[in-house]
Amino acid sequence: MKVYFIGAGPGDVELMTIKGNRQLHSCSYVMHAGSLINPEILSALPESARIYDTSKLNLEEQVSIYKEAKSADQDVARLQSGDLSIYGAIAEQMRALDELGIQYEVTPGVSSVAASAATLKSELTLPEISQTVIFSRISGRTEVPPDEDLEKLASHKCTLCLFLSIHKIKEVVKKLSAHYPRETPVIVVYKASWKDEKIIRGNMETIADKVEKEGIRLTALILVGAVFNTKDFQDSRLYSKEYSHLFRKKNVSTK
Repeated sequence: MKVYFIGAGPGDVELMTIKGNRQLHSCSYVMHAGSLINPEILSALPESARIYDTSKLNLEEQVSIYKEAKSADQDVARLQSGDLSIYGAIAEQMRALDELGIQYEVTPGVSSVAASAATLKSELTLPEISQTVIFSRISGRTEVPPDEDLEKLASHKCTLCLFLSIHKIKEVVKKLSAHYPRETPVIVVYKASWKDEKIIRGNMETIADKVEKEGIRLTALILVGAVFNTKDFQDSRLYSKEYSHLFRKKNVSTK
């Protein structure tokens, strides 16, 4: 018996990995993160699959399902949205499985960050604009460590990708405005890669009102940084004819 923690991707069923999909369909038990998982993924499962919506269950109740599957010697697919490594809440589950002596495997998924950058046709890093990306969130029921407060992170003025923070957009902007200029682009991507995906563009001054007007309170990523509003950047040295590396010598003619 084995548990497969599977990143289901950001929403579009075609963005779930081939490996993750294969593992999912090999399991008799399926545990999924409720409305964060595209129903099309679940509707393709065989009728014999035992499906549990974990958004309605606490940790102990979820662990009881793992115990039941172990007793039945049946594999479990644990579906999480996006990629498991970012706010996946799987560490405590893996710890519980270790205590139960249950084997498990982790299969990565496509993050909503990657899906958002793709739909925006943007790079998160640009030469001489930003070479750093910070993933974070604003404090909520889960407190953020003091040294990771958004106002402190904003001092870097790099690209920011903020999860689980859209419901506090005004507070987010207030903290970021301590360091980012008011014209800094702020983009909100709601349900990245889903059919009802929505993109809201603004800056430090305008984004909060735009988000509140749209009534968005959940399932949205906030992206901040100069990389989203410039065509004026230096070409990467990677493809420069003056730049050599292991696979290409500089000044090599392509004719």
